[in-house]
Formats: sequence, structure tokens, C-alpha cells
Amino acid sequence: MATTAVLLTNLGSPDSTEVKDLKKYLNEFLMDERVIDVPYLFRLLLVKGIIVPFRSPKSAAKYKTTWTENGSPLIHISKQVKNLLLQKMQIPVELCMRYGNPSPEAAFEKLCSANPDLKKVILVPLYPHYAMSSYETAVEQVKSIHQSKHYSFSLKVVSPFYNYPKYIQALVNSIKPYLEKPFDHILFSYHGIPERHVRKTDVTKQHCLAKSGCCDVESPAHKTCYRHQVYATTKLTAGKLGLAKDKFSTSFQSRLGADAWLKPFTVEQLVQFPKQGIKKLVIVCPAFVSDCLETLEEIQMEGKEVFLRNGGEEFTVVPCLNERPEWIDTLNELVLSSNND
Repeated sequence: MATTAVLLTNLGSPDSTEVKDLKKYLNEFLMDERVIDVPYLFRLLLVKGIIVPFRSPKSAAKYKTTWTENGSPLIHISKQVKNLLLQKMQIPVELCMRYGNPSPEAAFEKLCSANPDLKKVILVPLYPHYAMSSYETAVEQVKSIHQSKHYSFSLKVVSPFYNYPKYIQALVNSIKPYLEKPFDHILFSYHGIPERHVRKTDVTKQHCLAKSGCCDVESPAHKTCYRHQVYATTKLTAGKLGLAKDKFSTSFQSRLGADAWLKPFTVEQLVQFPKQGIKKLVIVCPAFVSDCLETLEEIQMEGKEVFLRNGGEEFTVVPCLNERPEWIDTLNELVLSSNND
């Protein structure tokens, strides 16, 4: 019987594209205090009274454009990754989602029932970068369930891998084929977060967004700084690809609300690029390891339409790492190195 197992965790998806399932999913997602970090009663009014009623039908329509015969692309790809990692590691591997199904409780129960001698579970958040609204909330949820259920096995968490050599190389190799034909620019588009989240996760409380060039000045804050980590991923990947400084840039997508969010915004870049002579664009989304609504609908569909409508000529999207063998190798190595720490 196995004494060590792996638990992968990702964001999640609604159970279907029906409006009722979108309402359920969005309520769980947006009521998370690490996503919308305002006082509970205000969050309750905002989410249940305004956002969910108006957003659910629109979100359902968006999900329908990406839904497949296998259901949610994010869930399906994550399950495939779980199975491939299981084949690679030959130890139990389960999958859970921060929101929706499968839940962490269900994943823990499956591991326990199949492996009564289980002594350690290695949690792998499928987020390369630290953010309170992604990596942190997923980890804290699993930790809370682990503690409340008093499981006998220990829980070990894999750190963000934004600069992990094997992850960077997997990204590089996924991008290379799309740079073989002429292109003007490659845009690294990451999920956006509010600036206040960056400040909140600054352990020093005096570094992030507080001084010029903060992401390039060494600081303990970088361990939990999303902004620093995404720029590091871009820099390392571009360096490996041998890109000149004027051939690549970083932007942020998927805003929610009118607060101050990290800039520049992807959609605004897509409008401006053609005016700057960037007509042939390659775009990659390294914050997402699996293709999902944000890459398939927001970038491949909406983003392409915006770029071409504003004078762009070629819009090429690099798929996420998904089920690439190098990505499975990366996960395998991350688990092994974490297990040996």
C-alpha cells in the first residue's frame, strides 16, 4: 500500500453551462474573501445582489463557446494531467478544484479509502505564481480541510514554480514552433489582480509598489509577490528564446470591477499594437497551465477580434502546457524534489 500520494488542485469550473450552475459557481468563487477582499456584508450584497444575477447569463454564454463533449476544458485537461502523472510516478494521484467539483474533501476520502497506510500527501497547486486569489486561497482551503478532518497523514505543499528551470524550458519549447514564421511581437498575458492584493501579500509592507523598480530590487517580498513572479517568468522565458527587448512585453487580462489593477491591460495593448506597427502578434498565457475560459474565449476569441478590428493582421495564440510530456515531467520533478526536502 502507498504511503505517499499527490493531490493536484486547480481553480475549477461550473458543472455545466446552465445559468443555475453558473450562479452556484460564481457565488462560491466571488464570495471567497481572498478574491473579493471587502467586509463580508458588503461582499454579500455586491456578489449576490449585483454581480451574480447580472453576470451569470453572460458567463453561461461565454462558457458555451468553449464547452466540449468532454465538458469543461479546464476540468478535462486537469484530469488528463492527473492520469499522465499517475502513470509517470506510480503513486496515487488525485485532483481537486478550489471551486466546484471535484472537491478537496472528495479527493482526500478517495486517497484514504484506497490507501489506508497513507502517511503524506503532497499538494501541487497548479498555479505557477503566488497570488492570494489563486495559489493562496487554494492552499489555505486544502489546509483547512486537512486540519478540520484530523487526517492522520501530513500535508506538504509545493511552492510556486514561476522560475523553476523545467517549467521555463517547457514554456520555451511550447512557444518555439510559433516563432518560426515572421512575427512582430510576442505578448505574455497574465491573469490580472488588484494592486491592493500585491500590497497585502507584501510581507515587508514597504516594498511592493512602494518604490520604483520594486520587482527588480531583491526583497523577501518577492516570495509572495505576483507582479515580481510574472515578470520573472517573462524575463526568463524571453531570455531562453533569445528575444530582443523590443520583441516582447507583459500585460494583464481578466479584470473584475473598476479598482486599480495591474497594468498594462491586455485588451488595451491589443488595441494599441497595430497603431505601433505590430501587425503580427504571438500571445502566450503562462499564468494558466491548462486552457480554460480565459485563454480560449477571452484571448483566442475576444482578443483576436479586438486585435484584428484595430488593424492587426495575424493573431497567433500559443496553447497552454496542457498535457505536454515536458509539463508532466515538470510536475514529476516538482513532487520528487518536494518529497525529498
